[in-house]
Amino acid sequence: MKRPEPTEYADFYANYVSKVPGSDVLGVLESQRLQMLQMFAGRSERDGSFRYAPGKWAVKEVLGHITDTERIFTYRALRIARGDQTRLPGFEQDDFVRNGGFAERTLAGLTEEFGLVRSASIALFRSFQEGAWPRRGIASEKEVTVRALAFITAGHQIHHRLILEERYFPAIPRA
Repeated sequence: MKRPEPTEYADFYANYVSKVPGSDVLGVLESQRLQMLQMFAGRSERDGSFRYAPGKWAVKEVLGHITDTERIFTYRALRIARGDQTRLPGFEQDDFVRNGGFAERTLAGLTEEFGLVRSASIALFRSFQEGAWPRRGIASEKEVTVRALAFITAGHQIHHRLILEERYFPAIPRA
């Protein structure tokens, strides 16, 4: 598969797409699944509740956000891949986090859910025939292709994983 052209997604997704290495987005999605499961395997519940600054999401909220957003991106990809031309609405990420109940869930449970959602995403993307990848639809009032949505999904995870690795995990106090 080739990388999406800038005309295949809105400008605000360029940062995500640019973070994805190479053109094997399905391989990237699979390696990310394993990487995330390993990254969270050794983390405690205390780690999951950590916020690196007031008003920032807790680790569990970041993970819940990654999973929820992946569901939305892959739902969009499914609709567009199947030729549905219905305009797909945007979503307010802060409302999703606020109403996600992530703080009441275990970090292990959220990690398992991410792995399952990612496995389903990979299966969905693998199911698309070649002609589905360049199909265009409207999501959040902007044109996007199925191919771009796969790269956006992978890049969104990279974006938040880097924030976790750079801002959250180094700042968690050790007992």
